[in-house]
Amino acid sequence: MGRMTLMDTDPKQLSPLTLAFVGDGVFDLYVREEIVCSGNRPVKELNALKVERVRCEAQARLYDAIEPLLTEEEADIFRRGRNAHTSHTPKNASSSEYHTATGLEALFGYLYLSDRPQRIRELLQQTSAEPHSGA
Repeated sequence: MGRMTLMDTDPKQLSPLTLAFVGDGVFDLYVREEIVCSGNRPVKELNALKVERVRCEAQARLYDAIEPLLTEEEADIFRRGRNAHTSHTPKNASSSEYHTATGLEALFGYLYLSDRPQRIRELLQQTSAEPHSGA
């Protein structure tokens, strides 16, 4: 499956925080699908598993795992997202973790809007991104 809309956009022209806005949703959907496909559970448990995986700390660990796999282009997009000036930091995450998570989300947003969801899957499947891993 590619993009959900057929609207034209050039992700290279979008701000890193705009890319992160899209990437947050892309990653959230990936995690939700992976958890649901691993077995039927009560919604409260599904949500707890999802929250554990999409937290800034977990995303920062995920970035550490995929960083060696990134192309120069992907690393550049990540850096743009990581270095973007944000107006807030969640109370349960360090500034470093938050910025790393923002960079990761910018990368996922860029890949999605570039119609490269397979690359997102490749990166996530080559890491400890399985729901049972606690990442």
